[in-house]
Amino acid sequence: MLRHEGNAIVRERKGPTELPNEDRKKIYKNEDTRTDAKTITFVFLSLLLDLFAFTMILPLLPSLMDYYSREENQENSLYSTLLQAVRSFQKLTGAPDRFVSVLFGGALGSMYSFLQFLTSPIVGSLSDAYGRKPMLLICLTGIAASHALWSLAETFLIFVVARFIGGLSKANVSLCMAIVTDASTEKTRARGMALVGLAFSVAFIVGPLCGAWFAKTSDITNGPWGERPALYALFLSIANIALVAFCLPETLAKEKRAPVSFTLYKTVDFVSPWHLLNFTAVENLSHYQKKVLSKLGLIYFLYLFVYSGLEFTITFLTHHNFKYTAMQQGKMFLVIGLIMAVLQGGAARRLGTKSAEVAARVSVALTPFAFLCIALAALSNPPFLAPLIWLWTGLVLYALSTAFAVSCMTSIGANRAPGAARGAVLGTLRSLGALARAAGPLLTSSVYWYSGAAITYAIGSLILIIPTVMLFRLKT
Repeated sequence: MLRHEGNAIVRERKGPTELPNEDRKKIYKNEDTRTDAKTITFVFLSLLLDLFAFTMILPLLPSLMDYYSREENQENSLYSTLLQAVRSFQKLTGAPDRFVSVLFGGALGSMYSFLQFLTSPIVGSLSDAYGRKPMLLICLTGIAASHALWSLAETFLIFVVARFIGGLSKANVSLCMAIVTDASTEKTRARGMALVGLAFSVAFIVGPLCGAWFAKTSDITNGPWGERPALYALFLSIANIALVAFCLPETLAKEKRAPVSFTLYKTVDFVSPWHLLNFTAVENLSHYQKKVLSKLGLIYFLYLFVYSGLEFTITFLTHHNFKYTAMQQGKMFLVIGLIMAVLQGGAARRLGTKSAEVAARVSVALTPFAFLCIALAALSNPPFLAPLIWLWTGLVLYALSTAFAVSCMTSIGANRAPGAARGAVLGTLRSLGALARAAGPLLTSSVYWYSGAAITYAIGSLILIIPTVMLFRLKT
């Protein structure tokens, strides 16, 4: 449109309401896309802050156990009582004395995962009723409280209570996945889930390095040991709360929310493995959706049950068979994390709905081969290649499969869930994964010390064929 300004004629820009309908739709669609991209970026940053604090404690656990062992080993305390239970388990499985602290850390990790199993589906359903942002802020506040309590943990009891609160509050990851799902379309959902996976990869590269620095620069002879890293984790958690409170918008509109009514029977649906596998507690699902999600949930659980157990024992194998030091193991996980980060930051972000399903099937199919290579590495004289080459072949395949498997299966689940039940569906999947990660390492470590590494990984690789075949046969 032309108009006069003095002696000049200028072209007047049209506002959105003056444009034809098609042009207006394009403008609004582009604005929505930019808003959704910002939302997913804020979710990515929130996960980074949370996971930096979460992964930082991993290399600190052995030193923390040494500190509490020195302070409370001879006392009538929670540490000495639990240590006796872990030693009994160690004797039952035949684990060497030098791995008692590893089994102790594994027991704490199993407790943490079990608490996530209890809370993830409940929090997910509450978010479907009350919105994502309020529930996410509650979870992040609980995580911050756990870090604050950790900074005051002069006794092992306080440290365990801090971990207990942190485990109960860890439903924030499934909530972030629900937000990504809300803020994306079916075509872009796999890319959003890939960003979630990328946050894990980056955090598992940076977080443990920060923890290792704290372990190296701290004197465990002076208590309360762990105060500095705990305060650092608390600072990250407070920054995360501020980010979510002031930058992250609510992604579930009120008209799309589902009513919630909790009864004792309903609560059983949220914590019973059988009901979780059948998605009984999730409402607004059609018969076909429930059938597909039930099959996917079983695949997801079986895969992570075996996978997490074999993953947990890799450090045992590299330490016992290859004499890896803690620093060498750190470098090993650094390489794995870099491979995953490159894949999740590149290829995985470009996946659409169909390509995500293909990636899920291929990555799950690679996992048995990965652990079969590691089984061969555990032999003293493996065929064709040296043990170290078999080990790194398996670890590279492991990194390739890990980069896609869980995030792509989660994307399949999100695509099959209606908007009003998306939080409950993702919370249920997260809960099944947490249950698998709680039980898998305990069972696998028992088999490992009864039968040896080679047999354990060979059996695990054979069992992993079952979820692989099931996923290929799944009709979505």
